[in-house]
Amino acid sequence: MAIALTLQKYLADNGIAYDLLPHRHSSSSMSSAQAAHIPGKHLAKSVILEDEDGYLMAVIPATEHLKFRKVNHALKRHLGMAIESELEPLFSDCELGAIPAVGDAYSMESIVDNKFENCSDVYIEAGDHEELVHISGNSFRKLVKDSHHASIC
Repeated sequence: MAIALTLQKYLADNGIAYDLLPHRHSSSSMSSAQAAHIPGKHLAKSVILEDEDGYLMAVIPATEHLKFRKVNHALKRHLGMAIESELEPLFSDCELGAIPAVGDAYSMESIVDNKFENCSDVYIEAGDHEELVHISGNSFRKLVKDSHHASIC
């Protein structure tokens, strides 16, 4: 599988230059970072949350763990983990567990951890378990400028 078509179109529509970084098949964001020989703190992973108001994508470094209390406080919501089987129709061009960390590409509200404020390079899942998308930190910040931003790790 190549880059998810939704992500590819979103990057093109926003004039974002990117490189694809292939790696051996991996089952987690940290194993993707290790397989691709990149720092895990530069790999943006998506965590899909939900509440009665709908879904939300939290974007955090692969090296970190999401703190629900911090997300809920920042957004004044009561979010919990989304049920993975419900995600297939929302991300139909992606493999589960490899959802690109750009909520706007999938018309999903998102919150991005502040740890990405100064990253020079950011990597995101391409939509499969064998490639990452590499973009500049400035390009990533452009893509998530309309997202909520907070310290959520």
